[in-house]
Amino acid sequence: MGAITYDMEIPSSIPASKMFKAVVLDADTLIPKIMPQAVKNVEILEGDGGVGTVKLIHFGEGSQYKSVKHRVDAIDTENLTHSYSIIEGDALKGVLDSITYHIKVVPTEDGGCICKNRSIYHTKDNVEISEENIKEGKEKAMVMFKAIEAYLQANPDA
Repeated sequence: MGAITYDMEIPSSIPASKMFKAVVLDADTLIPKIMPQAVKNVEILEGDGGVGTVKLIHFGEGSQYKSVKHRVDAIDTENLTHSYSIIEGDALKGVLDSITYHIKVVPTEDGGCICKNRSIYHTKDNVEISEENIKEGKEKAMVMFKAIEAYLQANPDA
């Protein structure tokens, strides 16, 4: 098994704790609400939302994928970190064992934050992942993050 890692940082004017709450703690209900074409709904299969929880994410009509199973690997609300893995589903395209994401929301001096995201693609039998596939994943993550940011800006009490 091989692994391909990429890092991405996205700055935001939203305070770190508020962004973490939206991107991590409220994501299961918030993303289907603001981006139903991307995520239709999220169903908890086992667990209480904490470490070890397994979720089934049903993608929306605008997605090329049907669903994935997502496992919470770590969550730290004090340090604003979250790790999870995609462990099953058609988004793994038959060439990946899993995809692990490590998210850290870091406060900035201006009251906003930087969302740091490390994605690790665990490939089967040293399969190569194209730069285009990685770029596509980064773009989708950026669109979702910016949609959440726009929602928070438009709904300051959310």
